[in-house]
Amino acid sequence: MPSERVAAWIRKAENDLLAVDNNLASAQVPFDVVCYHCQQVAEKYLKALLVSLGVQPTRTHDLLALLQGVRTYLAEIPPDQIEKSCIILNPYSIEVRYPDDDSNPTAEDCTEARTSAETVRQWVRGFLLR
Repeated sequence: MPSERVAAWIRKAENDLLAVDNNLASAQVPFDVVCYHCQQVAEKYLKALLVSLGVQPTRTHDLLALLQGVRTYLAEIPPDQIEKSCIILNPYSIEVRYPDDDSNPTAEDCTEARTSAETVRQWVRGFLLR
C-alpha cells in the first residue's frame, strides 16, 4: 500500500489523466492541452515512484532527468519503452503552453502522447503495487 504522500502524487496524476480523457471525448479537442496533461501524468507518476523510494523529487518537468533519478535508486532497469515514452512526452512540458512556441500538436500526437502516458503509468503502478 503506497504511503499518503505517494498516494497524493498518484491522485494528481489521475486527475491529469481524467482531463486528458475528458478532452479527448469532447467535440473540440484542444490538442495542446491534451499533450500537456499527458506529460503531466508521466511526470507525477515518476515523482510518485521517487517518493516511494524515499527520494525527494527535484523540481523539474524534465522526464528524462526524473527517469535518471529513478535509475539511480531502483535496482531494476526501466524498460526501453519507458524512456521512449519520456522522450515523446518531454517536449510537451513547456512547448505547448505558450503562444510564442510554434508547437501545434495534432490528433495523432495526442494519440501517441496518451499511449506514452499510459505506458509510464502502468509501469509505475506495477512497481508500486508489488
